[in-house]
Amino acid sequence: MANSAYNPYTIAQEQFDKAADILNLDKASRDLLRTPMKEFHFSIPVRMDDGIRRIFKGFRIMHNDARGPAKGGIRFHPHETVDTMRALSMLMSWKTAVADLPLGGGKGGVICDPHDLSLNEQEQICRGWVRQNFKNIGANIDVPAPELMTNAQHMLWMLDEYETITGERQPGFITGKPVGMGGSLGRKEATGYGVMLCVREALKELNIKPSNTTASFQGFGNVAQNAIELYTKMGGKILCVSSWNQQDMEEISFCKEDGIDLLELKKIADPFGGIDKIKAKDLGYQVIAGNEWIKKNVDILVPAAVENQINEDNIELISEKVKIIAEGANSPTNPKVEPRIHTKDIKLIPDLLANSGGAICSYFEQVQSNMNYYWDKNEVFGKLDQKITAAYISISEFAKKNKMNMREAAYIIAVDRVAVACRERGWV
Repeated sequence: MANSAYNPYTIAQEQFDKAADILNLDKASRDLLRTPMKEFHFSIPVRMDDGIRRIFKGFRIMHNDARGPAKGGIRFHPHETVDTMRALSMLMSWKTAVADLPLGGGKGGVICDPHDLSLNEQEQICRGWVRQNFKNIGANIDVPAPELMTNAQHMLWMLDEYETITGERQPGFITGKPVGMGGSLGRKEATGYGVMLCVREALKELNIKPSNTTASFQGFGNVAQNAIELYTKMGGKILCVSSWNQQDMEEISFCKEDGIDLLELKKIADPFGGIDKIKAKDLGYQVIAGNEWIKKNVDILVPAAVENQINEDNIELISEKVKIIAEGANSPTNPKVEPRIHTKDIKLIPDLLANSGGAICSYFEQVQSNMNYYWDKNEVFGKLDQKITAAYISISEFAKKNKMNMREAAYIIAVDRVAVACRERGWV
């Protein structure tokens, strides 16, 4: 899916450099914020179900904690790299700052493929990750969360291991936990809902009713599924959704001109969002290998899979009808093609803002866990709407006032907030 030559860390640094130049940051601030403050690399020994010992490589990267404890997910992926971790930890610093949360940025992961691991083997990796890293994480240090191919069960195993080691109840140590075990209502929906709340605000600016729009999604994981749910409640129609077919190792698009049915696709999807193409054909879907999702004649494109999915190879495939691209994934748009998106007069809602709903609701969960008092789902959604809408409006107004695009505005606001915190602490 992504180009192997693409380095997300290099891209993240280039985006930071642009913001730093506009802000005229001093050299010390640039040197501090351009790279992570701390990195932990470790090996996780696991006895597999067949009795063989395997060693898995794990990471935890803390980019910056000037505004509060580091915050960021843990991903399991067979092609994970430390540069991806560095880039995503930096992105989390900016994302929490854009949403004005009292948190910093971090990211972690393990090089593994959960598709090929039993639940017992996954549990051992989760517990091993905590054992190797427990001194460097905690409610007031660095708070992990689920990310790509990790879920609430993984977080609960990690919490249990952390509490076993520390001998204390520490529900605020990690977020994305199951509801009833310290998790927040609404956390599962938060990232996808946040994407659509941003789309709602963008449509208001364009004076377009959601019920008069169509959309195409890349990805069918948690983010996409919940974004689709809210978008259809808003009255929109999805013409296409793609998913990664693990068996054939390729991307597959599932299209229906009268609109996809979320519930029927969920019934034929695996826990990682892979849709059964045979069953989809039986349900009347047009099943097409490749990136058909990006070619659809729709108003809204939502890349909600992995990085570098809108690039030099497919930018010209985007329909002239597209008015909004909402980045549900982290860094799905290659910066080299972003100028072309703007010349097409497409409003691009950057990942720092569009998918910040997960970070916002993770913060809500952290607050609730530390208080040992939990809100109902309507209160969570109300607070999420208020927080992400305020962030959208501030970024949009800043962009218009300074004649720049929304990504540039988001980066400048975020980098400035983190740089000010570092300066006021006396670090630079």
